Amino acid sequence: MSGRPQLVPLVNHARVSLRHTPREVSADAGYCSEANLAALGEREIKAYASTGRAKRPAEVTGRISGALTQKMGQKLKRARHRSRDRLRIQIVDPVFGQIRQARGFQAVQAEQVLICTAHDITKLAKAS
Repeated sequence: MSGRPQLVPLVNHARVSLRHTPREVSADAGYCSEANLAALGEREIKAYASTGRAKRPAEVTGRISGALTQKMGQKLKRARHRSRDRLRIQIVDPVFGQIRQARGFQAVQAEQVLICTAHDITKLAKAS
């Protein structure tokens, strides 16, 4: 299932929780859509969304289409190893693999969401 419809509500929730609007958002290809990129642009949030690493690309046609999506692909390609998207891959994605391996919740999405939330809260508490 694509995360596409959840991106804007997640950003809104982050804004309420953090008491300020995030300046940047990094997301995987499941969140990359014209609507999401436009919504982030309207909120003046810099977006870094992968345009094609998911097994099922965000665009229905399976191709990178739409002006905003193409522009995002060019932005990430120009940034190469300095891209915020690369940082997401290095910092955030391994956490999911660690949790799946340690907890064994590969097929249980609801439990995985709870574990990820607890994991993030623990990291935030330690950072404070």
